[in-house]
Amino acid sequence: MHTHLVFSTKNRQPLIMDTIRANLHAYVSVVLQDIECPASIINSVDDHIHVLFLLGRTRAVSEVVEKVKTASSKWMKRQGDEFAMFSWQTGYGVFSVSESQSGIVQRYIARQAERHRKTSFQAEYRAFLERHRVAYDERYVWD
Repeated sequence: MHTHLVFSTKNRQPLIMDTIRANLHAYVSVVLQDIECPASIINSVDDHIHVLFLLGRTRAVSEVVEKVKTASSKWMKRQGDEFAMFSWQTGYGVFSVSESQSGIVQRYIARQAERHRKTSFQAEYRAFLERHRVAYDERYVWD
């Protein structure tokens, strides 16, 4: 199953810098490959990341998300003193993607920098939740 995962840095701090972005994506890709959930595309902007991956047949989404967030958070903390307090938000969004829509989602993820010159992470995330008819409470979404 194609799975679109989205989550932000804690309090949307702009810590995913250009200097480490490609290496972070590569690291997340290795983590996913190691658990038999290969990534199709990974992209990020300063305060959040999008990952499209194939969910392995023996994996639960929550397990994959925990492994990705835990491993990548530890990796970020090793990238320098400015990342010593790095953490991801507690929550995340995950959306199934049909095979027929995977190319559209890949293009969407590839264009994150362009999109976020005009749209905030919060506006983008609310639109995802509404499009997928996910009920949410603003008090619990933005940790």
